[in-house]
Amino acid sequence: MSEREQLLLFPEVVSEARARPDNSSTFADNVALPVHRWFRFSAGFSAEWAESVIRDAARYTVARVLDPFAGSGTTLIAAENTGSEAYGIEAHPFIYRVARAKLARRTSPGEYRDLTQRVRARALRKTPRVDGYPPLIRKCYEPGALERLDALRQALEELRDESPAWELAWLTLVGILRTTAAVNTAQWQYVLPRKPKKRSVDPFDAFDMMTRTVYTDMVLSREIGGPRAILINGDARECGGVPNRFATLVITSPPYPNNYDYADATRLEMCFLGEIQSWSDLQQAVRRHLVRSCSQHVSEKAVDRDAVLASADLGPIRNEVTQVYNELAKIRLAKGGRKNYHLMVACYFQDMARVWRSLRRVCDTPCRVCFVIGDSAPYGVYVPVIGWLSELAAAAGFRGASFEKTRDRNVKWKNRKHRVPLCEGRLWVEG
Repeated sequence: MSEREQLLLFPEVVSEARARPDNSSTFADNVALPVHRWFRFSAGFSAEWAESVIRDAARYTVARVLDPFAGSGTTLIAAENTGSEAYGIEAHPFIYRVARAKLARRTSPGEYRDLTQRVRARALRKTPRVDGYPPLIRKCYEPGALERLDALRQALEELRDESPAWELAWLTLVGILRTTAAVNTAQWQYVLPRKPKKRSVDPFDAFDMMTRTVYTDMVLSREIGGPRAILINGDARECGGVPNRFATLVITSPPYPNNYDYADATRLEMCFLGEIQSWSDLQQAVRRHLVRSCSQHVSEKAVDRDAVLASADLGPIRNEVTQVYNELAKIRLAKGGRKNYHLMVACYFQDMARVWRSLRRVCDTPCRVCFVIGDSAPYGVYVPVIGWLSELAAAAGFRGASFEKTRDRNVKWKNRKHRVPLCEGRLWVEG
């Protein structure tokens, strides 16, 4: 490889990141940033880090950015802030709507403010209708708060026109559902109906505060020029809608195979909006669209074990996956929950092999791909996620895999289900 080609792969991104400790592999810093703070989506990484990587890349080549697991839009907003072209793909239908609303930030702040004022004024005149809400919602809200939220929801629906201002008003209501609830939320956004808060915020006050926040951030966003990111409600295993050889830089955080249920993390909001009625509805509404990283995705009736293990997708790592599969299949029989971690691991890596192949089609040459990822140990059985993903990337046509650890995980043993040390960081590959 020539010196110029190496520069085009901007290796200093790795060296600089290694020199400075940060929270780049976590979402924690985003909750205070304009636009990102509109909706807390715990899965993800630092927006400021993503923006710095894109700016560094743009010093050497035209940065065309892709995030195949776009989530609530972290990478896409960072790309817009740098003036870079960007595509994003998000399979979760509700989170896709959140990201789409965020990307409307560069529309008219005045139109948004006028619409939210109309929503609020109309809501004050509405007669609440709360009988149709699912049981979860009744458990999570005081009656008076639910009535006020319902009045806001009714008013918003009556003014629905699918305009960018309306989508932002929708997100304004969605963004206050946790602060106005009478119950707490766990670290990873699972709602906790049995854990009451000491204090919740009045829905109209919360709506006013959120409106001011969104309006302020929109005013700041109006200064941003350049192309608008394109968001696709689709599947990273196919990358449909992304042009061939588009991306020179991929920044993403795929699901970890650690049994985090992305569907359940949005159950409160989806129940309030009437998109689902109960936990069981999440299978059809959300989980069937996602990479299979959770045991809820992989019932024994729905998965052909032999076909998955024999698939060409797993070819480069078949022996290792089969060994872990067999160990998990044996251990689960002695566990009370008997979770299908064995099926989850096999299906997850089959899905990720498809992701890598799709990325090879939509990535240019040269390009650089960064996966923010962590390893896993279901039932205490270690799964070498970084190594296996590297092998699948190589099989798809990428090369030069390197990993930089950003933090340790599972090192404080209190209340842990196993004592296998884990880590998280950035897997870089070239193409």
